[in-house]
Amino acid sequence: MSWTMRRRAALAGVLLALLPGVAAAAAGAPPGSPDRGPAPRLTWSACGTTPAARAAKVQCATATLPMDYDAPDGAQVRLAVAKVPATNPGHRIGSLFFNLGGPGGPAVDYLQSRGAGLFAGLNDRFDIVGFDPRGVGQSVPAIDCHVDQETEGIYSLPVPTPLDIDVDAYLAKARSYVAACQAHDGAILAHVSTANVARDLDALRAAVGDQRLTYLGYSYGTVLGATYASMFPDRYRAVVLDSAVDAPSYLHAPMQNIADQTAGFEDALDRFLTACAADRAACSGFGGSEPAVAYDDLLAAAERAPIPAAGYAADPRPVTADDIRTATMSLLYAKQLWGYLALALAHAGGGDGALVRAFVDRFYDRRPDGTYAPTLDRYFTITAAEQDYPRDHLGRYLGRGARSWADYPHFWGNSGYAEISYSLWPTHDPDAYRGPFRVPDGAPTALVVNLTHDPATPYPGARHLVRVLGNARLLTVDGDGHGAYGMSSACVNGAAEAYLVSGTLPAAGTVCAQDVAFRAPQPVPAAASDGALADAVAALVPVGAG
Repeated sequence: MSWTMRRRAALAGVLLALLPGVAAAAAGAPPGSPDRGPAPRLTWSACGTTPAARAAKVQCATATLPMDYDAPDGAQVRLAVAKVPATNPGHRIGSLFFNLGGPGGPAVDYLQSRGAGLFAGLNDRFDIVGFDPRGVGQSVPAIDCHVDQETEGIYSLPVPTPLDIDVDAYLAKARSYVAACQAHDGAILAHVSTANVARDLDALRAAVGDQRLTYLGYSYGTVLGATYASMFPDRYRAVVLDSAVDAPSYLHAPMQNIADQTAGFEDALDRFLTACAADRAACSGFGGSEPAVAYDDLLAAAERAPIPAAGYAADPRPVTADDIRTATMSLLYAKQLWGYLALALAHAGGGDGALVRAFVDRFYDRRPDGTYAPTLDRYFTITAAEQDYPRDHLGRYLGRGARSWADYPHFWGNSGYAEISYSLWPTHDPDAYRGPFRVPDGAPTALVVNLTHDPATPYPGARHLVRVLGNARLLTVDGDGHGAYGMSSACVNGAAEAYLVSGTLPAAGTVCAQDVAFRAPQPVPAAASDGALADAVAALVPVGAG
């Protein structure tokens, strides 16, 4: 469920001419022009919030763009933009734009706090540029439904089953959530489709002086990248789609897309528990030789009596089985986090739910004062604006919920019941891009990257996206987790950087091995009383949820 970076037009033009597969501009507006209207003016100023970011000379600006591109003189959005200037300006190619996923994942905060971060290996040749998409992060207006995410939001608790769901009460909660979003967020909700974000991206590309876009998107960021490449095939030089969402399924078959994702998380849990059985030290001793049995026993015990979490002073509420499943799902996003998941389960098995509670709070983006950041609101409203969910068919959602409970014994809450809110959503973006997702033969070949056991964007979806795009190359990573470049292996990093810098694609059929090991956290944290552990884990994997 998630959980997201130029210049000198003349030099860029020369470099692009040397790259294989770069198409000539199509008739009409030249590649350097934005889609509609003039490029926004960007006035940069220093904005780093940490010593590392200040040393990297992070700069920020605001781009003013039409809320509705069909009414360019009407209401405007103000997009927050940040960049880390290239460290080798004499050999600078241009800008690398990035998106960390979600949808709803911000980019500006990431650069302001970490400098180039994941993209340090590309920062010598590129300015690293991120922006908070419309409705997100520091951009204005920003979506916020002002609800308690744990009791009212899209993934609210408790998670119902076919045995205990009160349909009327659940439907009333879903209607209340939709009404809250509609009441608080107004006109922007009809203009947050991926196509409009792609138009914004095209305007920002022009604003920084790049003739063609260089882009790296993770998770939902691959939908943005595939949309941009399909809408503007003559305006990009290189596009990396990392942890690829099957864009046609995402738009036109979202219930099946989410079911496939849920199956991916069940597979990830099985692989984690198998790894635990093989390496008890890495698993902090959880479950001994039968961690799969111990996991289900822990859930059953928490169902009978929630586990105390007094050691987590920020939020000492006892931990339920739903909480354990939520924490598990969030920590299966990256193999780097398996050791933390094992430790949290070991603590919970010993009667201390503090670590689980800390990770649940991180998932819901709970603030110190007990309110919630609107991360999940943005995920829901942006996807709802363009996905083709069935309308007025409550029975389909109840049936899917019952089937998910039978098919996905740990994570059924991701598929079916939670999707009822989509059936009620009244606001859709008329300018959404419906496809086809296709890269013409004359355009640069897109590079699609995926791990074989990615729980959030399963590998078969990446293979299907490559087939649909046509002019695309798949780079396979044999391993676990969500997000490859900068987080998985030197092989992936080298292949992606060769492509982004010089246009060199990896050979067809290339498979990279994952370098990430399963190990216990060092040093082993005793508790999460100040939230530092959850913050440290969040820093490991900045990729958005879906």
